[in-house]
Amino acid sequence: MSLTFHWFLPTNGDSRHVVGGGHGTPATAFGQDRPPTVGYLGQIARAAEDLGFTGVLTPTGAWCEDAWLTTAMVAQHTERLKFLVAFRPGLVSPTLAAQMASTFQRQTGGRLLLNVVTGGESHEQRAYGDFLDKDARYRRTGEFLQIVRELWEGKTVDLHGEHLRVEDARLARLPDPVPELYFGGSSPAAGEVAARHVDVYLTWGEPPAQVAEKIAWIGKPAARHGRTLRFGIRLHVITRDTSAAAWAEAGRLLDGFDPDTVRAVQAGLARSESEGQRRMLALHGGRRDRLEIHPNLWAGIGLVRGGAGTALVGSHEEVAERIKEYHALGIEEFVLSGYPHLEEAYWFGENVLPRLAAEGLWRHPDGRRPAAPAQVPFASRPGVRTPREHVP
Repeated sequence: MSLTFHWFLPTNGDSRHVVGGGHGTPATAFGQDRPPTVGYLGQIARAAEDLGFTGVLTPTGAWCEDAWLTTAMVAQHTERLKFLVAFRPGLVSPTLAAQMASTFQRQTGGRLLLNVVTGGESHEQRAYGDFLDKDARYRRTGEFLQIVRELWEGKTVDLHGEHLRVEDARLARLPDPVPELYFGGSSPAAGEVAARHVDVYLTWGEPPAQVAEKIAWIGKPAARHGRTLRFGIRLHVITRDTSAAAWAEAGRLLDGFDPDTVRAVQAGLARSESEGQRRMLALHGGRRDRLEIHPNLWAGIGLVRGGAGTALVGSHEEVAERIKEYHALGIEEFVLSGYPHLEEAYWFGENVLPRLAAEGLWRHPDGRRPAAPAQVPFASRPGVRTPREHVP
């Protein structure tokens, strides 16, 4: 089966440096110079579409623009690209959310995917008027998805749940196709929701051994419910013609991290209720000298950004090899990003995707044959590690 690649719409702004935000941290940037206008986000979306990405993830939270409204506008500037819209169950009624998704499908020709975000930070949820604790939020998410699924099936729904109640709920027009549901979470409560309700389970970019454990963990309860999930991973990427050039770019980003900002962000993230965020922090422990946690897997982004905190860093051949390593574990979908998002989409799309296509692991959604990657003299060969003492 062909691998699926998604890119990212930076609705909190973009930069040649890392733009922070998420899990209670402010949307800080080290030289932010690209506001998230529809014009700029449209550039990224059109580039992703042309390069062969299936969709783009749009985040949710107080630190970024609203995902539903932004993608509805950007969708008008694309033709095929899908939009993986992150949303939080419980902030709108399940019936309204089901109706919104149905409308989105009709107005875009079926290009909506949904990323279900339960919400890992109680203080942020309270700002939206949600005062449930974390485990209760997951139970509510389960009720929410049950209602939405049944509405999309054309059923009339009556449910008096622990947290949600609807009577005689139904949709006048059903979505076609029904949007696929993506979901991430590392707590036991999250695992049960994933096993019962979602189509694709997403993990942040942990080392392969830990990803394999997660896949096995989610797979067992899903099997008990008679379901088979697909698995995806959320990563940043820095890919260049040579390994040395890629690590030099990682070093440039790291050099831009002000120590006081790093300490403040890490202190904020340490208070997070998210099990996934805790696992991200444990990969680097706030230290700058142990950031390559697996070959070509760099945890530096997580020093200043909540959520996804690791990046694939290396030559195009090395990045392709790491993707193949994750694929061998069962990962089929990759949700990627890079700084700046426009330029990094081209680095990856023009150089890594053709290599995967040549091995039969990927094909352009439009059926186009991607151009062969450029042959760069003296570029690192697959399996050859380039010294990078300049990056801690």
